[in-house]
Amino acid sequence: MSNVFVISDHHFGHRQIIDFESRPFADAEEMTEVMMQKWNAAVGPQDKVFHLGDFSFLNLAKTKEIVAGLNGRKTLILGNHDRGRPRSWWLEAGFDEVSEYPIVYNGFFFLSHEPMYMNKHMPYVNIHGHIHGQQYESRQYVNVSVELWDYTPVSFEAIREAVVPNEEQ
Repeated sequence: MSNVFVISDHHFGHRQIIDFESRPFADAEEMTEVMMQKWNAAVGPQDKVFHLGDFSFLNLAKTKEIVAGLNGRKTLILGNHDRGRPRSWWLEAGFDEVSEYPIVYNGFFFLSHEPMYMNKHMPYVNIHGHIHGQQYESRQYVNVSVELWDYTPVSFEAIREAVVPNEEQ
């Protein structure tokens, strides 16, 4: 049986993100190597991963090499740093699916790059990235930026168990 994972904001090849977000890497090459190892330790070949944007700052050949080296079937929801390249570029890079818009998953979870507006009366959860180490004080928002999850994709089941009360599961 396959598992479903979510993660965002790897920023592969973006040297400055190491300083901007106090990432514990000496350089972009070490960051790439460690993040790929952590991905593959969590995700199996048959698993599905939703990447919620800001995947790579590298050229097509290097991005394609990274995507090919990561386990699972990969869906990319374009982030603000991904939008400079067309959807077709990301498909050529190796993503199985690419969406320019948020995706509704399991009829209850909004998967998006940037946090979406959710008032307290809306019965949904927004799984997002974009804000890196910041978090909203609400169970309606789950930030899956790599900085908050030890650079490792997080299972959808772990998120669901954390945000949906037992009687609703």
